[in-house]
Amino acid sequence: MKAREVLGDDPEIVLADERYNLIHTILDTTLVRGAKKWAQSDMLDKVFLHKYLGIPVFLTLAWAMFQFAFDVSAPFMKMIGLFFGLLAEASRGIPNEVLASFLSDGIFGGLGFILTFIPLIFSLFFAIAILEDSGYLARAAFIMDKFMFKLGLHGRSFIPMLLGFGCNVPAMMATRSIESEKDRLITLLINPFISCSARLPVYILIAGAFFGSMASTAIWSMYFLGIVLAILLALLLRKTVLRGEPTPFIMELPLYKTPTFHGSVIHMWDRGVQFLKKAGTYLLVGAIILWFLSSFPWGVAQESVELSYTGQIGHALEPIFRPLGFDWRIVSSLIFGFMAKEIVVESLGIIYAVEGEAAIAGALVVDYTPLIGFALMAFILLYIPCLATVGTMRKESGSWKWTIFQVVLSLVLAYLIGLTITGIGGMLGYT
Repeated sequence: MKAREVLGDDPEIVLADERYNLIHTILDTTLVRGAKKWAQSDMLDKVFLHKYLGIPVFLTLAWAMFQFAFDVSAPFMKMIGLFFGLLAEASRGIPNEVLASFLSDGIFGGLGFILTFIPLIFSLFFAIAILEDSGYLARAAFIMDKFMFKLGLHGRSFIPMLLGFGCNVPAMMATRSIESEKDRLITLLINPFISCSARLPVYILIAGAFFGSMASTAIWSMYFLGIVLAILLALLLRKTVLRGEPTPFIMELPLYKTPTFHGSVIHMWDRGVQFLKKAGTYLLVGAIILWFLSSFPWGVAQESVELSYTGQIGHALEPIFRPLGFDWRIVSSLIFGFMAKEIVVESLGIIYAVEGEAAIAGALVVDYTPLIGFALMAFILLYIPCLATVGTMRKESGSWKWTIFQVVLSLVLAYLIGLTITGIGGMLGYT
């Protein structure tokens, strides 16, 4: 007979209850209580763990975290962009045309543009480190537990989902703290639908091109869409292939601490270095492959990128994506986005033979409509995770079966959502 049947409840819950009952019994017989004094932690917990105030406070802090990251990183992003722009311009003077194109378009113009987002990513990780080091992040997981449980998720799933806003790779690694195999697997499967920072450059480009003053709302809608779909998928998985109740969430809240600048910087670096490693491997390799496919056959491709290998691949797959309004340019950029989502921006710049966000945005506005732009944002949110995320999924799940399942599910969902956006938008008269 199972322990749950004998005890009438989950053994972990019974064990925790008995432990604390014993503690209370011992304290009642040995401790002489004086007048109760309110500690600072008690007062903070009255607000942060409040039944009604807890979630609004968390949402406010989350908004402040993203606002901080954007505001702090903006001037540094401009300086890095200017620096790589100067390097790209200088490299065009090299006598060897192939080498000049490789450096200016492939390295400085392509990879360099992606590296401008390093300050934003590091600022976001710094803000998360402050919340974590202060002891608040554990309390955020606690107040979200009841809500997560109703969605069929474990309370500890909240931390990996929050980290997913920075990068899905360390977020998937964070699922190791979830004891139940089913709870952990569900968290792994839905995590790629959380909008990571790698997608942000693409959102900024497309939203800025098509939605003007409403760009921030369009970007926010992608984050919202990803969260909603992750929740619905968790519910579906819990009812079908991964049936069962999520295991109880039992945790002891850490003491509040004043975060130190040194400690927060170390935590920021530990997570941000994942992006730097990706920039030095996947993004660099992706930039080289993209430059080669877009520049060769040499001579023909210089007349028109459409005649390059990139154009040929895009044209071959264009019929599949035509119902979504995507032509060969978008299809080609999406293919390269499998290396890393940031490369979508880089590939569009190379395909249009322009540099800088404003120039790429201007080219997009000529060929596409806001409705297609919105569908493209949704498709980029949902389709195949980047190569690093797929590799991490395989490692953490220990199964190619679940990895392939996630990849196929992502593609199908992205196509259906994109088709729904263009279909409903068209019926409503939007273009």
